[in-house]
Amino acid sequence: MDNSFINLVKLCVGAEQVEDLTNWQRNPRAKGPDGLPRHVTRMWPKQSDALLNGGSLYWVFKGLILCRQRILRLDEVTGADGITRCGIVLEPEVHRTQTAPKRPFQGWRYLKPGDAPADLPEGRAQEPTLPPELNRALAEIGVL
Repeated sequence: MDNSFINLVKLCVGAEQVEDLTNWQRNPRAKGPDGLPRHVTRMWPKQSDALLNGGSLYWVFKGLILCRQRILRLDEVTGADGITRCGIVLEPEVHRTQTAPKRPFQGWRYLKPGDAPADLPEGRAQEPTLPPELNRALAEIGVL
């Protein structure tokens, strides 16, 4: 894969664990017309070419990056209010990552590949998510 890609990082508002995200994305309201999960955001990423060259959306739950989804494309989405927004179309597969603390922020931020947490090994990706407090404590001392 080419190193000229960039990722996004975004708070997963209203979710406490990865299962909350996967459950939401099964809902038809979380999908585009093609049935793929998408996240609609107000701003269009200026680095869209780099995002579409292999980038992922890293999700933050309660101050911790826990998973990512590959970004497939960016669609224009016009809301009922007539405003055009950016629909970030995501690969349905959710890849769990090593736990990484992330301070609160609004909107989304770019995340360089070298700063992104690694995916969990296959066997560990199937494990249930630890409680947020325990996950955070282990991440802070470098165990996860």
